[in-house]
Amino acid sequence: MSNILIIKHGSLGDIAQASGAIQDISDFHKNDKIYLLTSEPFIDLFKKNPYLEDIILDKRLSRFNLIYLFNLMRKLKKYKFIKVFDLQNSSRSSFYKRILFPSADNAIWSSSETTLPKDGSKEKFDKNPVLDRFKHQLETSGVSSKYTMFPDFNWACSNIENIKKEFDLNKYIILFPFCSPHLKIKKWPSYNKLIDLIRDKFKDEYKIILAPGPNEINKTKEINAIPILKKNKSLDISELAKLIKDSAFVVANDTGPAHMAAHLNVKGIALFGSHTTAYKVSIERENFKAIQVTDLNKLSPEKVFEYLTKSLK
Repeated sequence: MSNILIIKHGSLGDIAQASGAIQDISDFHKNDKIYLLTSEPFIDLFKKNPYLEDIILDKRLSRFNLIYLFNLMRKLKKYKFIKVFDLQNSSRSSFYKRILFPSADNAIWSSSETTLPKDGSKEKFDKNPVLDRFKHQLETSGVSSKYTMFPDFNWACSNIENIKKEFDLNKYIILFPFCSPHLKIKKWPSYNKLIDLIRDKFKDEYKIILAPGPNEINKTKEINAIPILKKNKSLDISELAKLIKDSAFVVANDTGPAHMAAHLNVKGIALFGSHTTAYKVSIERENFKAIQVTDLNKLSPEKVFEYLTKSLK
């Protein structure tokens, strides 16, 4: 039995997408122990993943923090990993490779760089959909990609019966109208108008709720929906996953919860402007789709409502 390392620092949407790849790596190395290197916000989440032996924390301190870097590399070397799957594919993880396995090929260190197609550049390769890139990376490294293209994020869910009882949640539509302050191009401005259309047609059949992140709680006052909180704080990722899983429908900007919804196989829709494409981020699934427009400010609430009502039939 040997030790295998997977690197996946984040973000939330990326973690949901990587669930299938992690499962495929575990299946291929079923007689080995699979460890995962991740950042602090995702430690408790990944402890729920049934395909991992244990989680290793990377505080992701500055590369110039030589004491931290030395201690982390020394810790990793103690595991004597025979193979590393770099699913983060970042400059940081490439930096770790240069320290741990400086001359390794994809037989030892699997990444987008070590598995790059011979006839293409990394810039060209990175334009492919996320899941396609994972599939190529694993298959070039000799790993079957049975689950990679069909990530299942259900392992992340936890019990929220107390929360659902507190807010009397039975049939509900969940909205994710916020985004990072520096990514306002992702934000659709017409959620309140959509809420009016939903309430006009469905009356009290569905509750309309929000699940704000820690920095979004104050912003919920801008939206005419019920914020779901636990002791006035945001739900943790596992609670959020279950809340999404049990919803009737999800409407979201292109954020982490949208990707969670896609890979929890719930009905929903993500709204995309010109910042990227739904194709590139591999978000469309059997039940979860996307509306792509050049300018989210010009996307009418009627168009989103039309798709929602068709899906709820």
